[in-house]
Amino acid sequence: MQNIKKRNWAFILYLDSAPNNWRDILQETGCMFAISPYHDKDVNPDGSPKKPHYHIIVCYDGPTTYKVVKRICDLVNATIPQPLEQIRGYYRYFTHLDNPEKYQYNDREITTINGFDINNFVELSYTEVSRYLIQLQTIIKEKKILEYADLLDYLLDNDLFDIWDVARNHTLLLNTYISSRRFKTKKDISNEKEV
Repeated sequence: MQNIKKRNWAFILYLDSAPNNWRDILQETGCMFAISPYHDKDVNPDGSPKKPHYHIIVCYDGPTTYKVVKRICDLVNATIPQPLEQIRGYYRYFTHLDNPEKYQYNDREITTINGFDINNFVELSYTEVSRYLIQLQTIIKEKKILEYADLLDYLLDNDLFDIWDVARNHTLLLNTYISSRRFKTKKDISNEKEV
């Protein structure tokens, strides 16, 4: 494991062995961290309580060795760091989002240090993008939007930032759809005048 280089790592921190200022220590490293809610309701398979702990993700700008990450873990007396292939799954585990049989922690209790933002690391799945595009098409139809700029303004004005991001990345599709609706609207009006 010592030769592994990854950008994203995870480790577990137990309060009884961590220094009182462990969050300050992490912040002083300059690395980006995401810290789970305090896992104090986890249970072992036999029903006995697990030792309360935090799950922590640390992110680097480039591939970083195990030794570098281990030094940070040693500063706060955390467990041995594990490389992450993807942040998304581990971040979702912070709240047991995909494990309904486990205690469901509140995602509002996730804390971050040094500018960690999960949106910078997570790509939407094909299915999620498709759902957003369907939502966008519905908005365009229901609001009778005939300009791409009006769509983006509507999304911003209504704090629909996730959908705005999908719209921003699918300009050609959405602009073509809006243009087609605009053309169809003009054609329908023209046909009504002829009748």
